[in-house]
Amino acid sequence: MRPRSTAQTAIQATAQTTLAYGAGQIARVGWYLGHYAATRRWFARHQPAPSRRSLRGRLMGARIQAALAKGALALMARDLANVRAGRYPLPRDLIPPPFAATRDAVRYWRDLPRVAGRRASKTAQEPIDETTRDAYPHYYLQNFHYQSGGWLTEESAALYDTQVEILFGGLADAMRRQALVPLATSLANHGTPDGVGMRLLDLGTGTGNLLAMAAEAFPALTLDGLDLSPAYLDRARRRLGARDVTWHQAPAEAMPLPDASVDLITASFLFHELPANIRAQVLREAIRVLKPGGRVVIVDSLQLGDTPALDPVLKSFPVQFHEPYFQSWIETDAAALFAKAGLTVQQTTVAYLSKVFVSDCV
Repeated sequence: MRPRSTAQTAIQATAQTTLAYGAGQIARVGWYLGHYAATRRWFARHQPAPSRRSLRGRLMGARIQAALAKGALALMARDLANVRAGRYPLPRDLIPPPFAATRDAVRYWRDLPRVAGRRASKTAQEPIDETTRDAYPHYYLQNFHYQSGGWLTEESAALYDTQVEILFGGLADAMRRQALVPLATSLANHGTPDGVGMRLLDLGTGTGNLLAMAAEAFPALTLDGLDLSPAYLDRARRRLGARDVTWHQAPAEAMPLPDASVDLITASFLFHELPANIRAQVLREAIRVLKPGGRVVIVDSLQLGDTPALDPVLKSFPVQFHEPYFQSWIETDAAALFAKAGLTVQQTTVAYLSKVFVSDCV
């Protein structure tokens, strides 16, 4: 038997990657979309809409569904292309482990009636009490998304990833992974594709999703994770395991780091959770701690006009999910906001329901 050529081996490896990604992503999307559809049915049964939609409303709904499907397929195609091109590795956790997935689903369904109760009564101030009032910024002490515990409880941290993946139909991590591409470009430009000698700070790291992705893609990168929630930081520590990470419990508008001490800053789905004045403060702090030539990569929500068919979704989202600062975010001139802080926007990329902002400190 003749030995395979290098080209044949590469083709086989590419085919295997495509099959592994396709099978994993289909299973993942099916699992979370199934929960999303069941959640919609649950709300329709327990909190029915006041009236039937008009013909115009149904047509708008059809356009929205078409835009969502198109965006989801485009994101998965881009995600796979990035993996095949070696920009980041094939995710190990495309298919959630069955036991963990079942456990998390049970938690989700047990909590859903409480979320629905807050949504019906517009209750969103539960995290404010004597122990938290002076310990955290006022803007932070809310039941964002009507979630139990706000950002402050172990229960909230345990539920968060499942809630977000159900909301985004299993594509939240795929959207986050798009931040790895401009990070890889920056590291390559510095002559260190593995991240040797480079330091990354992840703001609002939450349960550590994006930080874990960066750790796997760039194994020599020095990592810092910052979040205001002790419960979420504990979850992130467990996710990163033995990986050496410096953790900071602090607000992003007051980073406990020296001037010019980091090369890269990331943030995923943080800025739409912040008031406009706090966003500006965070960016000023980013400039302070960045080294000259440093890069900021932000993954956050779409903004109005990015995908016009989805503008109605963006406008209704803050009402349905208690996002008090979302409206101002989707209306923000991000380039002007970053420029005012001293950052130059190099690129913006729409990725399904998210948008990636790449800015450099020049």
